[in-house]
Amino acid sequence: MSEFVDYEIHSGIGVIKINNPPVNAMSVNKGVPQGILDAIKNGEHDPKVKKLLLVGKGRNFCGGADISEFGGKYNPDLATLMDLIEYMDTVTKPIFGALSGPTMGGGLELALACHYRCGIEGVLLGLPEVKLGIMPGAGGTQRLPRLIDGRIATDMMITGDPVDAQKGLKLGIIDKIVEGDILEGALKWIKEDHKRTDSIRRTSELPAQGNIDFESERAKVQKKWKGYPAPLAIVDTIEVGYKKPFSDGISFERDQINHLMGTNESLALRHLFFTERLAAKIPDIDKNTPALKIKKAAVIGGGLMGGGITMNFANAGIPVTIVETSDQALNKGINAIKGNYAATVSKGRLTQDQMNTRMALITPTVDFNQISDADIVIEAVYEEMNLKKEIFQKLDSIAKVDAILATNTSTLDVNEIANVTRRPQSVVGTHFFSPANVMRLLEVVRGESTSDSVLATTMNLGKKINKVSVCVGVCDGFVGNRMIHHYIREAGYLIEEGALPQQVDKAIEKFGFAMGPFRMSDLAGLDIGWAIRKRQAASRTADERYSRVADLICEMGRFGQKTGAGFYKYEPGSRIAIPDEEIDRLVAQESQDQGIDRREISEEEIVGRLLYSLINEGAKILEEGIAQRSSDIDVIYAYGYGFPRFRGGPMFYADTVGLRKIVDSIKSFREGYRGEHWVAAPLLLSLASKEKKFVDWVK
Repeated sequence: MSEFVDYEIHSGIGVIKINNPPVNAMSVNKGVPQGILDAIKNGEHDPKVKKLLLVGKGRNFCGGADISEFGGKYNPDLATLMDLIEYMDTVTKPIFGALSGPTMGGGLELALACHYRCGIEGVLLGLPEVKLGIMPGAGGTQRLPRLIDGRIATDMMITGDPVDAQKGLKLGIIDKIVEGDILEGALKWIKEDHKRTDSIRRTSELPAQGNIDFESERAKVQKKWKGYPAPLAIVDTIEVGYKKPFSDGISFERDQINHLMGTNESLALRHLFFTERLAAKIPDIDKNTPALKIKKAAVIGGGLMGGGITMNFANAGIPVTIVETSDQALNKGINAIKGNYAATVSKGRLTQDQMNTRMALITPTVDFNQISDADIVIEAVYEEMNLKKEIFQKLDSIAKVDAILATNTSTLDVNEIANVTRRPQSVVGTHFFSPANVMRLLEVVRGESTSDSVLATTMNLGKKINKVSVCVGVCDGFVGNRMIHHYIREAGYLIEEGALPQQVDKAIEKFGFAMGPFRMSDLAGLDIGWAIRKRQAASRTADERYSRVADLICEMGRFGQKTGAGFYKYEPGSRIAIPDEEIDRLVAQESQDQGIDRREISEEEIVGRLLYSLINEGAKILEEGIAQRSSDIDVIYAYGYGFPRFRGGPMFYADTVGLRKIVDSIKSFREGYRGEHWVAAPLLLSLASKEKKFVDWVK
């Protein structure tokens, strides 16, 4: 028996404890399924044992499979989860499952193979495999629709969203909610409710529940999950279970999971799963570096960004003071926060009491002195260097000695800001993404003087306020905005040469982006980019190619959605982008004024030029040490810029395309109209020449 599985007998009940902390993952190489299988066999052949009980040691029943073993990276001499479940279907003694904590994926599939199930409040029941580009592979597609209504089962698998104990009881996933300790509660339940129960209720022998219109389900999946093959495979597999014997469904499921494991989509999603966790680690900072305690926060600025940042703290239960320059601005900011919370309440995702609790944590003020006891102060004012330096000088004199001073700048030099204070070691960049209360990405900008403790604290704080934090270095735009600058610039060149904004957007959205560069710019506000370009104008050389189209649109007073017009026009109260003939004429006229002969531009060229501009700049960022690893760039783009997750991020995508092909494409782009800016990054050239990938590179 495995050292990760314990077995003991309680009054004729063989208790099998999964003991593989922290989540009791079903690791084949550790022998967890083998250990459970051996324990079940012991109980099956022991006349003193009348019933069997599966329970997790600690707080979790089983969090699922060991993802590191995906792709067949396990010992073939040891039983897999499927082997275990197949044997459970032959056992002649009742098997009970006692569920606690997140019972996910393979953990729930194991539970479904039990004959009866109980759970405690706090248990979460789900089959989230779709989020890794795969599907349940140990009978989940066949057993769950036999236990609960098939339409609900299908939805659970396609979304990957879990249900809680009460919903699980109502649906029929669990038979009983027990109180207190899960083992004690389960034993009591078996002894009282199942005192005389020796019957076997195999889920595999139940009929599929309810009726499903499979053609309709497929149509919905194809519309909502473009680029993701797993949801459609789930529908197909469930249909086999409805129309053919259980064994046929299991066989089909196995074929489908084996296929999905090898798809680029699954590899991309699994890449992001691991790299999100890797991004939290900073190689040159000791993991034991002490983090400061953040008991109170302050935010300077109550605008869109400041209000959103404030909500993050309130959502995490951290008291936060929000500072504005006038009562009018302060009231506007507070009302916006209330409006955001109220909208969430109206959608049923927040209760009124929860809203009231969060609002009570927010202290509005126009008095800077009220932030003197804050553990972290985040400046979130207009993107103007002198203004930010003025505020940091003020914060330096007011904030307590050990407070962290953070700037929400999206492009500016954090070192320059830090150097106006007497404590540059306490200054860090915290680049939130808009809207800050929704977007999960947080670029944590490490200044040249930022202390290890401040950096570790800020990274930990990001996790506490439900952000995916990525540490980056100082340069204009850091990682995300520095790269997006080249992407947007190339989009401008494309419309000068012959494309229209809607054509460019359509091509990249077909690739998988939620919105193209021009729709994205309209959403963000064209005036933001305009301000940055004006700031950068002094450093622009006379012979540098520059597209004026966006500037001309701004000069017309069209700043995007907030003004009802930008690259597109918008109906009042609507976010739907409507192509505008006025902009089409402006683009054509600018081409003429610049002496550019417009031409037809293919979708392939549009996508290639946009993506390779990102990838090439990403290579430069890596070589400069602005990003720690290529996967950090992928995380930034997946969470902050809408890069399609099923593509894995720009650097992962580059590896799938092949770096040699990208280098060759860049050479061809250089030969096009004013293509002198297309110069392959040295790192890209080096890796391509050695047939290496970005994932192989370590600085």
